[in-house]
This record gives sequence, structure tokens and C-alpha cells, in this order.
Amino acid sequence: MMKTFAVNGAGLGLRRELLPSLESGVPDVVSFFEVSPENWIDIGGRLGKIFHSYTERHTFVAHGLSLSLGGPAPLDIPFLLRLKDFLDEHNFALYTEHLSYCSDEGHHYDLYPIPFTEESVRHVAERIYITQDILERPIALENASYYVKPPLAEMDELTFINAVLTEADCAFHLDVNNIYVNSLNHNYDAAAFLKGLKGERIVYGHVAGHDLDKSGMIIDTHGQAACDPVWQLLELAYQTFGVFPTLLERDFNIPPLADLLVEVEHIAALQHRFDNSSCIALDHRSRPDIHGVVPPDLTSTDGGNAARLPGVVAAMHVVGESS
Repeated sequence: MMKTFAVNGAGLGLRRELLPSLESGVPDVVSFFEVSPENWIDIGGRLGKIFHSYTERHTFVAHGLSLSLGGPAPLDIPFLLRLKDFLDEHNFALYTEHLSYCSDEGHHYDLYPIPFTEESVRHVAERIYITQDILERPIALENASYYVKPPLAEMDELTFINAVLTEADCAFHLDVNNIYVNSLNHNYDAAAFLKGLKGERIVYGHVAGHDLDKSGMIIDTHGQAACDPVWQLLELAYQTFGVFPTLLERDFNIPPLADLLVEVEHIAALQHRFDNSSCIALDHRSRPDIHGVVPPDLTSTDGGNAARLPGVVAAMHVVGESS
């Protein structure tokens, strides 16, 4: 069974620094854009009008930063109501958030790992249900990078992610760079981890770069070009799950648009390659084992240039309108 998606093709994170370069037109290779609502939700005036002109003409997804789905503090209901209006106003195709937390008695402006426990699974799932009820739309969870092993763990990261996706019956936003970063920082097999994920729930993916800290820790900065092992991991994801929409994240040290388009074009080329090899997206439960695929070398440390809501499942099988 072929899987369809709310967005398609290769995407690019829209940063304000890129707006002057996009005034002459959006390159054909960019099929959709992504923004973090927190960076745009209260923007008015000239910049707000420019943003509105883009969302009227192009497909957008929203990737949240501050919902704190795993946090102990109550959900920020006033923010969720503002977020609903923002998502509706700009007709976002998807809304995703991190499987992490960033608040307790105040906002910490960072993403922290959730304890890998059964209690956390139930806690996060309940908050997802509430969020979806308020937003009146399904959300998807992204696997997050983390730098300190969560305390009181009763299961490993892979088991935890799959348990939350199952308990919440929600969609999955796959970040292959986060898998790579975590695999080096926490010493696990990135390829095996990826193959164990619930690929049938993927709605789109991220590819990004990172930096090597002087301590030896790999930091998910989105400040460099993606390195070869991350591209190889994306290839393995396409081989394993079939081609899915994928977006290039670049949040810091932003180069000229032409440089970013080289990476977006690489995403599009990989998608075309695996589409042509008949590696279509299948329901994971009926997907045959893939034989003869040599796992890529994912061991490099090179930073690469340094169902309460019926729409939850439907969102993973709906074709969105293209711009």
C-alpha cells in the first residue's frame, strides 16, 4: 500500500535571513517550508505581511519549540489557544513538537530529555491528547537530541519513543541527525536504532548538521552542513521505510541561499533515486525485509564541515494541497 503525505518532496527551514534572497522567487526544488511558531506568532507590521504572503502561496509546516510535552508544569493553555489561531490563519499542513520538555517553574529555553519510564509514556500521551483536542488537529512528535542520560530509566530511548507513539496513537517526525548525534554521544548503533522505529507513522523528516564540542560531545546546532554519515542514515531511512518528505534545517551560521539549495537538491535527488528504485513507502507491518542492503558507515565523528482525535491516523494518509 503506497503511503501519501500532507506535504511532499524536499523542504527548507525559512529563516528571516533568507527572505531577501527569496524575493525574486522560491526555487522549484523547495516543495515546502518550515517555521517555528514561536518565532512568528506575534509578528505584525511589514514582516508579518511578508510572512503572510509566503504562507498564502506556499506549503508550510510548523515545528514547535516550547510546548514542553514531557514537562511537569501544566500545559500552557493560553499559548495553545493562540497557537491554534496561528496555525489556522496560515493554513499549516502539519504541526510537530519535540519529545522532550523545556519548562517547569518557568521556561528554560532548552530541550531536556524525559525519563524513559512507563509513567512518562502515559504522562506525555495524555498531554498529546489534550493538545490535539485544543488545536483540533493531530500533531507529530520528533525524536530529540539529548546530552545527559535521563534518570530513573526503565527502558532505552528506542523503546520509549515507540511506546509514546503507540500510547498517544500519534504521528512521527523523524530527525536522522538527532539519531546520529545521540548514537555517538550515548554509544549505540544508529542504523539499528533507525530500523527499530515505527516507520509507518512518519509524516516527514529532518536532516541537519552539528558541531563537535571541545569536550568531545556532538552538539545538535543546525549550524553546519549535514555530514556524510547523516546523509547515509537518510538513505538507509528511505531504503527501510520508503521515501518521505524531508526538510533541511539550518538555524545558525546561515550561508547564502545557493549553498543551502545544494543540500535541498541532494535531498530531492535521493528521493528521486529511491522512488525510481521502487522503494515506495509501505505499511511497516506488511513491509518485506530488505535483503542485500549494506548498512552505511555511521561511525564518523566528523561534524560535516566542523485516538481521541480521529484525524490523528488520517493525517498520515492524506494528500495535502500543493501550492
